[in-house]
Amino acid sequence: MRTFTPGLLKGKTVFIAGGSSGINLGIAHGLAEAGARISIISRKIDKVEAAVAELKAAGAEAMGAAADVRDYAAVEETLRATHAAWGEIDAVVSGAAGNFLAPAIGMSANAFKTVIDIDLLGTFNVLRASYEFLRKPGASVISITAGQAVNATLFQSHVCAAKAGINMLTKVLAMEWGPAGVRVNAIAPGPIADTEGMARLTPTPEAEAALKAVIPLRDYGTKQDIADLAIYLCSDSAKYITGAILDCDGGSSLGRGLQPAKG
Repeated sequence: MRTFTPGLLKGKTVFIAGGSSGINLGIAHGLAEAGARISIISRKIDKVEAAVAELKAAGAEAMGAAADVRDYAAVEETLRATHAAWGEIDAVVSGAAGNFLAPAIGMSANAFKTVIDIDLLGTFNVLRASYEFLRKPGASVISITAGQAVNATLFQSHVCAAKAGINMLTKVLAMEWGPAGVRVNAIAPGPIADTEGMARLTPTPEAEAALKAVIPLRDYGTKQDIADLAIYLCSDSAKYITGAILDCDGGSSLGRGLQPAKG
């Protein structure tokens, strides 16, 4: 059931990096349903075109382009095109990410660098390049982070480092951009159903059941849960929230001390 007012974001322009699949495409659909115009970028043009077509089929006003978040000039060009088409950008979601499981000793320096470059440098590029085109005051900037930013996780040294950087970048930019009326926050999704990440982490029913047993709410979240939080952060209801890292994880970040469900 929808928890937001239809048309809540009507007339607003939202730019989403990494918006062609997964959680980010779910955010795009949610924001579009709330009335926003959606501009997405991703590395592969075929995925971008498919996502834009999907959004338009659902009734959204949407556009997209291929760009690698590691390429500042390419990101800036797509933001400029969005601004030329629709005017000032009201919200930016930076969600491009890379991940794989590997112990640090078994990971090459280049593999570590790849995740840092996509997640952390990519987030900086999207946020920094967007500033010129944001509505000031009134814009909302959202980065997608993860619980690994604050919870050390085996075989995730690269992700832990990258997401911790995103969290601190969020806080610093909230301080620097606040006087201009730009709010900067981050969402940390927990286990979300029907995503590539969860398919990799829990490939069997037994693995899925074991993880759910230590989540306080005993279930995975949905892409709509993340979209609803993004809608809130983009709305005037969140006009006094900035520098926040908001967990949307069913309490899974608290689950280290939780006993598995019995029976």
